[in-house]
Amino acid sequence: MTRYIPSSVAHPRATTFTFFAAAMLAATGLAVAPLASAQQVAGGKTIRIVVPFPPGGSVDVIARLLAARMTEMAGQNFLVENRSGATGVIGTEYVARSAPDGMTLLLNTLPFVVNVPLMGKVPYDPIRDFAPVSLVATSPAMLVVHPSVPARNLKELIALAKAKPGRMTFSSSGSGSNPHIPAEFMKQLTKADIVHVPYKGGGPALTAVLGGEVDMSFISLVAVLPHVESKRLRSIAVTSIKRVPLAPEVPTMAEAGLPGFEFSGWFVLMAPANTPASIVNPLNQLAVKAMQSPEMRDRLTREGAEALGTPPEQVTALLKSELARWTRLIRENNIKPE
Repeated sequence: MTRYIPSSVAHPRATTFTFFAAAMLAATGLAVAPLASAQQVAGGKTIRIVVPFPPGGSVDVIARLLAARMTEMAGQNFLVENRSGATGVIGTEYVARSAPDGMTLLLNTLPFVVNVPLMGKVPYDPIRDFAPVSLVATSPAMLVVHPSVPARNLKELIALAKAKPGRMTFSSSGSGSNPHIPAEFMKQLTKADIVHVPYKGGGPALTAVLGGEVDMSFISLVAVLPHVESKRLRSIAVTSIKRVPLAPEVPTMAEAGLPGFEFSGWFVLMAPANTPASIVNPLNQLAVKAMQSPEMRDRLTREGAEALGTPPEQVTALLKSELARWTRLIRENNIKPE
């Protein structure tokens, strides 16, 4: 098994590539024991995967794909339940307070850890109050601008922002969201004064940059590529450490002029704390097998994501690393919820 030693705890400039490289190696080389029977996973009862965001977003899409595949493989029902509100806090707290019997799981992403330093106080601890099951997928974003912005690449965009401090804007789906944090990371590295404009969801954030209400945004690949191809938006760079197959002509942020910039959205499957290993282990085996199936790999590639499936301990390493990384970013730049 690949051992992960956090390398990005010291400063947000440090890349999380070490972790994601390790995760991919583990996912491709992990020996998966034969699956336990359906009766050994929560007694074969229906298992809910809570998504703490509205339907239609990336977390919801991946949760539904995972639930369908796990249902098919295990012969028992896995259903997605959306409990949105407060940037994921409501649904996350609900799972944290659920019985540790394997019947209520959580699929979450970046706000799971970012809410802690951003809000100051949340009714859960992402490490203590949950038992990790698996890191199921990662997905980079693409930095895009409205065609009216007179910048063809990242260096021109940053120069333009520095020439117009406080006048250029970026949209997000809310404070602490996946589009918000890479923009703040870019601001920190470049010292550019770009104004955050939060919206209530990814759809409105995308609509805002499409309509020219804001100048730029970091948006998931699948959501933004059709608009790049139709010339309604201009691509600047992708946030991953390597170029992505869906848009091989688009440089990475590092290639475009920001060495050390790497950001990947991640999706973790969690159970309430104190869920016994006799439940977590079969769930992990099932999740890994589901994510590593050719059908799931192909589908997530088309969704702009990468299917993984890792041991539970790699989830803990990721969460600790990401919590430290973004806590420092938020505190150093005095970022507040909006």
